[in-house]
Amino acid sequence: MSSVGSPPAFRRPVPAVRRTTVGALVASLAGGLLAVVPAATASAAPALLSQGKPATASSTEGPFTAGGAVDGDLAGTRWASDWTDAQWLQVDLGQSATLSGAVLTWEAAYGKSYQIQASENGTDWRTVTTVTGGDGGTDDIALSGTGRYVRMNGPARGTAWGYSLWEFQVYGTPAGGGTPLPGGGDLGPNVHVVDPTTPNVQGQLDDVFRQQESAQFGSGRHAFLFKPGTYNGLNAQIGFYTQIAGLGVRPDDTTINGDVTVDAGWFNGNATQNFWRGAEGLALNPVNGTDRWAVAQASSFRRMHVKGGLNLAPNGYGWASGGYIADSKIDGQVGNYSQQQWYTRDSSIGGWSNSVWNQVFSGTEGAPAQAFPEPRYTTLDTTPVSREKPYLIWEDNQYKVFSPAKRTNARGTTWANGAPQGEKIPLSQFYVVKPGATAATLNQALAQGLHLLFTPGVYHVDRTIEVNRANTIVLGLGLATLVPDNGVTAMRVADVDGVRLAGFLLDAGPVNSPSLLEVGPQNAGADHAANPTTVQDVYVRVGGAGAGKATVGIIVNNDDTLVDHTWVWRADHGEGVGWETNRADYGVRVNGDDVLATGLFVEHFNKYDVEWYGDRGRTVFFQNEKAYDAPNQAAVQNGATKGYAAYRVDDSVTTHEGWGLGSYCYYNVDPTIRQDHGFKAPVKPGVRFHGLLTVSLGGNGQFNHVINDTGAPTEGTATVPSTVVSFP
Repeated sequence: MSSVGSPPAFRRPVPAVRRTTVGALVASLAGGLLAVVPAATASAAPALLSQGKPATASSTEGPFTAGGAVDGDLAGTRWASDWTDAQWLQVDLGQSATLSGAVLTWEAAYGKSYQIQASENGTDWRTVTTVTGGDGGTDDIALSGTGRYVRMNGPARGTAWGYSLWEFQVYGTPAGGGTPLPGGGDLGPNVHVVDPTTPNVQGQLDDVFRQQESAQFGSGRHAFLFKPGTYNGLNAQIGFYTQIAGLGVRPDDTTINGDVTVDAGWFNGNATQNFWRGAEGLALNPVNGTDRWAVAQASSFRRMHVKGGLNLAPNGYGWASGGYIADSKIDGQVGNYSQQQWYTRDSSIGGWSNSVWNQVFSGTEGAPAQAFPEPRYTTLDTTPVSREKPYLIWEDNQYKVFSPAKRTNARGTTWANGAPQGEKIPLSQFYVVKPGATAATLNQALAQGLHLLFTPGVYHVDRTIEVNRANTIVLGLGLATLVPDNGVTAMRVADVDGVRLAGFLLDAGPVNSPSLLEVGPQNAGADHAANPTTVQDVYVRVGGAGAGKATVGIIVNNDDTLVDHTWVWRADHGEGVGWETNRADYGVRVNGDDVLATGLFVEHFNKYDVEWYGDRGRTVFFQNEKAYDAPNQAAVQNGATKGYAAYRVDDSVTTHEGWGLGSYCYYNVDPTIRQDHGFKAPVKPGVRFHGLLTVSLGGNGQFNHVINDTGAPTEGTATVPSTVVSFP
């Protein structure tokens, strides 16, 4: 942006709409496979197709992003470019359409000459109309042809500033004359939205908690969303499949003078099964100075500000097996106590107590110093790459989704010095998914260019949900759950930039799926370093709620993908559990290069829990248990090797690095089973590990080594880790 300042604050009056005639030239529409072809007779009246659709631009000045020109706010939001010529703004209509016209409402900075161009793929463009001698105001232009993508391409500005559009409106008829799906709408009955004037908030919280406290494999799903403001005297007890979140951009926008509590009374003080829940975007003033958050896997604590301490253990300090904190500030001490493992990323804490087996920190101010193996702290000063999970906000009397910006070498929270960096997307650009929606409808919405917002519920999909458009957000509320029917893959992402998957559970169906989530096609090769796909609080379950099967849980083919907090779990308890009943050989398979995992929990798969084939992969924190239910040594014999490693790096890999990785065994069906090692990797200069451990739980099975043939065997029943500080 120029250093001479912004355009003056005045706004050019919008004149009466006029048909543009000055210098308008209709370009030839013939030739080329992707040429814009003459329009056929439409079967429906032209409609406004661009409003709320994804928009991108060649550049952005300050807060005036591309989406401001397609949000329907004629005099409130806009797009503005850099102060140079050769700028463009484009909109993805979501599907091919017969085009009938475009209306461009210019701000003070306008285009002197520009083209309206169309494309079927966003790459090969054809000029439909050229405008020269433009003078600003409002241009109403007739169009003829078809295209999915439409853009204003401007070679020459009309002022010393850039290009600036209040609105870029494209009219036409979708291919086939069908009616587009609407964006936005209400969030359904299981999203409980409250503000400081809402009566009986405590009663609502208590009622849902009674339903969800012990409903480990139930179908109830709930989200509590608190509008910005202050709430007094609340104790929000959070049960299974329950999310509580503030709707401010920063956690301090929404303050609870009270507690957000997870305890383990339902399980006799044992917190190792407090799965599938989350707290986000709130400031807490705990009643007694310390909040209790005694959770296990698949429980996220994001963008929280605890103005006091945080106790991660259940009442009575029983067993606990979590957990994950990100982008949060805890003013006081975090009492880890009995938590066997924990990962804290890009946060600020007042202190930390106890290490048990495996405590990992990256980019966390106040974290304990590196000390592995005793105490068992693995500490990285920064997180190599991070981008926070998208989240719902309430602003300007409407819902929006805030999509945070990527950070490199991050340390501390995104909001410590004010509003975090990112993009605000109106809910009108999301298809709000409600129970009963079909996969065909979801794919139609995605093809239109809408994002997906799943409201709390359980969704059966009889075909793969195809996420093919760059920068698509698929966001779940209240642990929304997708169950693939007929052995399909539940969701697949194309080899495109910037897809964001967050906040949902993939639950395998009774017919074997080849995979439950595929991030990118086989042999994906595009460079996504500048704008990677993120997979955050996306959980996988095979069995437990009923018999389920999948060959692989998650396959990552796209380069540069960020996997930030996932629990990929083949069930060891619940319904439909048995060595062959809920068969799933592999948890996570990484084929893409430059993939980073921060907070990787993968457990109980029949063979390898993690297989890594891509180069330059990195993992910060890994937690694993081998499958409890192996019937005998022969069932886990891997050729000449005893047992399948929890985490295997393929021999073809030349560069790989991991920090804070642990694997545990509990072979309770046959306690004589032995694993040759928990980790397997090629011995090469570029392959390095820091802070590795294996643990035998009560002597039910043993590890002979930690990694390859390095590391002492586990012995006896004392549950003492065997550690390797660095490898090789």
